[in-house]
This record gives sequence, structure tokens and C-alpha cells, in this order.
Amino acid sequence: MSIERLRADVAGRQPVDEREAESIDRFLAEIDASADPLSQDAGPIHVTGSAIVVGPRGVLLHKHRRLGIWLQPGGHVDPGEMPWDAALREAREETGLDVAFAGPLDEEGVPVLIHVDVHAGGRGHTHLDTRYLLDGGDADPAPPEGESQEIDWFDWEAAIAIADPGLRSILVHLTSGRS
Repeated sequence: MSIERLRADVAGRQPVDEREAESIDRFLAEIDASADPLSQDAGPIHVTGSAIVVGPRGVLLHKHRRLGIWLQPGGHVDPGEMPWDAALREAREETGLDVAFAGPLDEEGVPVLIHVDVHAGGRGHTHLDTRYLLDGGDADPAPPEGESQEIDWFDWEAAIAIADPGLRSILVHLTSGRS
């Protein structure tokens, strides 16, 4: 897989709102300007991968330990990974659940990119966040020590009410297809 594939996925997104449209434009400009946009060590602006974890119980969110806000699992891309790999790994690490991509993978084994959000990541970093839909089943989350212990399933309405604004729009969009 390549940066070109990631760029094409982002460029092909139909944004759910103005924030995502602006994020897509910024994402494309930043990855074009970076020698290694997947590496958090290459500069303060880098790609991250996040998981929108859903299941019969609703949406899984955790309260970020440092930021103190309710977010989806996700994080930095490790060497040799693409953002969708990071989203899956981080969701498993942060939730203790055996999550899997929701929906089919394409012929290259890549899930559908469902959202893009560019935001401050703390410590002076900017995250070019790519988001993928994961099925979390219906088990209780069991995050390991060192991960946020404030984690739970929320019904869609409650998740939308407490979610960070950068997450809220994709949750609202996803609910429009649920009824």
C-alpha cells in the first residue's frame, strides 16, 4: 500500500459537512508537502488512524486521559502500517475488544474510509485523522492498564451529545442510515 492510495481515498471522500470538506483540503495539502506523512517523528503534522466502533449496544467511546474529552479509539501509525491498520490495532489496544472492520474490504484488503478530520493532537502536533468503521460486537470493553478506563457503549443519541465536535458530524451522518 502507498501514500498514493491513501491520497486517492481522501480525495474521493464526499464530505458530510463543511468541517470535513476543509479537513480534506488540508489533509491533501499536508501529505503533498511532507516527505513522510505517516511518521509522527518526521514532523508535527502527520496522519493518524481512528476507529468508529459500533455494535448492537451503540457507539463505543473513551474519555481521553490527557485531553479529557470523549473520543473514538485511534492513534499514530506505526512503521510499516497504513492508517487503517493503525485504526484496527489502536481500537484493539485501547478497548480490549476483538474488533473487526465493518463492511467489506476491497480487492487490496482496504476498508472504506468513512471520515477525515484535521485537528490539534496535543503537544503542538496536528493530526490528519482518517476514520474507519469497526464492528465491536456487544462485549463489555476491557481496556488494559495504561489505557483510559473511562470507556463505555453509548446509545447513538448519547454518543452524539458527548462526542467531540470533530466526531459528532460523522456520528450524525451514520445515524441517518440507521432507521
